[in-house]
Amino acid sequence: MATFSRLVITFISLLAFALAFSIPHVPDKNNPSNNPSVHLLPTKDPFYTAPPGYEATSPGTILRLRVAPGNLSTVVGNCSVAYHILYRTTSTRYRPSYAVTTLYVPKTPSGKALLSYQYPYNTPDVDRSPSYDFYVAPPADLGEALGLGWLVNVPDHQGPVGVGGMGVGQGLATLDSVRATLSMGTHIGLHDDARYAMWGYSGGSIASEWAAELQAQYAPELHFSGMAIGGTPTNISSVWVETNGTPYAGMVPLGSTVVTKVYPEAYAYLVDHLKVAGPHNRTEFLRVLHMSAPEAFAFFAGQDMWDYFVDGRAVFEAPILRHLVDGTFYMGYHGVPQMPVFMYHAIHDEVALIGLAEQLRERFCRVHVDILFERNTVGDHIGELTNGAGRALAWLGTVFQGKEYVDSGCIVREVTVGF
Repeated sequence: MATFSRLVITFISLLAFALAFSIPHVPDKNNPSNNPSVHLLPTKDPFYTAPPGYEATSPGTILRLRVAPGNLSTVVGNCSVAYHILYRTTSTRYRPSYAVTTLYVPKTPSGKALLSYQYPYNTPDVDRSPSYDFYVAPPADLGEALGLGWLVNVPDHQGPVGVGGMGVGQGLATLDSVRATLSMGTHIGLHDDARYAMWGYSGGSIASEWAAELQAQYAPELHFSGMAIGGTPTNISSVWVETNGTPYAGMVPLGSTVVTKVYPEAYAYLVDHLKVAGPHNRTEFLRVLHMSAPEAFAFFAGQDMWDYFVDGRAVFEAPILRHLVDGTFYMGYHGVPQMPVFMYHAIHDEVALIGLAEQLRERFCRVHVDILFERNTVGDHIGELTNGAGRALAWLGTVFQGKEYVDSGCIVREVTVGF
């Protein structure tokens, strides 16, 4: 039966691939998911569900494929067409899962470069995933990368239930999105010898860095030319401590809900220890389940988030949550990046402390990873998102030329860029 299911899904995948690239798309207007003029919320769109038996396929297998409906290719600068790809991946609990990625094809593709861009959406609300949210607010980085002639892969790396901060699942979803994209090959104008690299800032660096750690054991056939990561939170629980009571206090409810969503016992424990009365109560805290990260920052700004819990901050020291944090939050313990790495960080980053990022850099340097680490003397966590983008794009452009153009060894330098 498993073999039959695998054959059926393979046939469906190949048929969808052929339909997308070989003949004009004729929509079934009775199914809004197939209407090219309509883009539905992921929770309302049948495209975002995996077909029966998908578990029998290999990670990276394309399960569904379509030209992105609506006006996505027109709201994103320098884009000729965008594709939605539903693909098989593996969850943070190492179980079969699936995710959606969006592949953007530039107006003038070089065919020589594919960038996997992990966007920091940091929310438990899957309706705020990049494959949908970019219809309204695409990041400038995306258009700039397309303007360089690179194809750009943007996975919904938090998966079908919005699990974030859990590096394993996000890293595997990133690797499998690259597998799926590469399988489309020349059909999307990508040369056989094209180079590919990863880029992510803040929450996007979580998905990228974990992908780099897990690549050798999970996807050894992949050979990345490089990875650029900035504002890297090497331990998400430290972010909760640093942001509590600040304009970014919303990181506590955002982070604690997204990391417990696939652990029912841990989630139940978290919710059960929220206060049921008073201004800081369970109802107010759980509003975050339907907020984007900017909305959560605005709503919870300056609040003492420990006041929402009966036991205060001690709730996160409970064994059921402590075990989850210790087993899944810490970067640098699951593998060694097999590609050159560019890390950039603001010295005055108040969200992801630079000292922790430097500890990760030192750990990888000891096992001879080629790393360029830039410490920016100006800006903070949000500032470096903009201040570092140009440097990241320039470095990625270098690795797309070939590894021989990248400095080897462990290099640390101080820069003053931006405002």
